[in-house]
Amino acid sequence: MARITGMDNGMDIGILLPTGSAQWDAADDPRELIDFGRRAERSGFSSLFVNDSLISPRIEALTMLAALAPATDTVTLGTAALLPFLRRPIQAAQSLASLDLLSGGRLTVTVGAGFPGRFGRPFYALSEVPWERRFHRLDETVALWRALWNGAGSFDGEILRYADIPPATRPYRPGGPPVWLGGATPSALARTGRLYDGWLPYPPDPADYAAGLLDVRKAAADAGRVAEDVTAALFVTVRVDEDAERGRRALDEYARANYGMPLEELEKIQAVVTGSADEVRDGLARYLAAGARHVVCRPAAMGLRALREQMEGIADLIPALRA
Repeated sequence: MARITGMDNGMDIGILLPTGSAQWDAADDPRELIDFGRRAERSGFSSLFVNDSLISPRIEALTMLAALAPATDTVTLGTAALLPFLRRPIQAAQSLASLDLLSGGRLTVTVGAGFPGRFGRPFYALSEVPWERRFHRLDETVALWRALWNGAGSFDGEILRYADIPPATRPYRPGGPPVWLGGATPSALARTGRLYDGWLPYPPDPADYAAGLLDVRKAAADAGRVAEDVTAALFVTVRVDEDAERGRRALDEYARANYGMPLEELEKIQAVVTGSADEVRDGLARYLAAGARHVVCRPAAMGLRALREQMEGIADLIPALRA
């Protein structure tokens, strides 16, 4: 797999765009997200990621990436993470191939199967897709996409079966965009190593990241793959604030608005780095030392103006992180 566009030394720092309305002020115009992406590219970020959910109103993930494709030049456009069960498999393959074409081969697709509770299971009912065997369905969906991107006219899986598939849109890159997996359960680690092009988890402890990456690479090697071909990525929520107490208050507001839980609960399950610029740099550096090579930063603030300020604060750290 080719290295991600945008950096010349193998280290990539990306940013998650605030596409959910829970992050906007009442007067914010969501069309400003296009300028947000342009500013991020000019500021030195190598990738722009968007998430995919029905938890709250938001700009749909693939629609956002389609708008960013002609507005940007070199950044990778990614999902973190796309939920394939929300879409018909063949239609999703067509959309993703089209995005890869329109962006000139700049798409990376992270996928997930959703989570128990309100973060996942109810959406299976909305999608009329069974909750059972969801991980196998996810893997099979990705296998179908890759088959279509390579010109297959049929697919015969255990769950998904299609005969006489019409010619599908071919992506920009032969074989299609890289597909990463989110998640850090033992099963997810093994499946990432066997089947996926990258790993995008958010463990709260860098030591857990290092241990998980070892498991991913072992599974890849056991499957006859080159372990280092699996991109080691990280999703992390970031707040740069010289006033530690103010920063934690802002993070708590962000956690409650986006997840309905306080910061002390969120940071038990997700990677969160906050503090002064030096403290954030050191916190991210611990994940880099654990093996992460593509870091997707989610700026934590409320309102697009404050989010842009956080983006700029993170951008200032990119040279030091790359060094």
